[in-house]
Amino acid sequence: MIFLCVAIIYIFLVILKLMEFTIRSRKREDVVDITEQIKKLVVGKKAEEGKAVLVYTPHTTCAIMINENYDPNVCIDILAALKNMIPAGKWLHDKIDDNADAHIKASIIGPSVVIPFENGKMKLGTWQNIILGEFDGPKERTIIVEIL
Repeated sequence: MIFLCVAIIYIFLVILKLMEFTIRSRKREDVVDITEQIKKLVVGKKAEEGKAVLVYTPHTTCAIMINENYDPNVCIDILAALKNMIPAGKWLHDKIDDNADAHIKASIIGPSVVIPFENGKMKLGTWQNIILGEFDGPKERTIIVEIL
């Protein structure tokens, strides 16, 4: 049984090139730049290991997006626009745990992005960063990274 567990972990970490880390958001609605953490995981990987990097979060009230973070106002504006379009407190699911707006925002943005990967580097544009959008924090979130 122990051998089977070790084999499964080996398959996920080595053969499928799966990597992960956790990040903690600071407030209910937050943006966390995760670009550098991802770069550290994939830097130097050989081109034959894959052609793209998948970044995914297995949560239903946060999302992964690519956008500018050089000017922090861009991310603040994204949060404000989502808040205006999808206000809290008026949805059916709010009767259960008062976070329906977070589920809707995360569904619109999505749980993952795929970035082209070449010569051991992600092919992000000059102003592009990989960002966790938190809509139901503060929480610890898992980020899964896989070279495809």
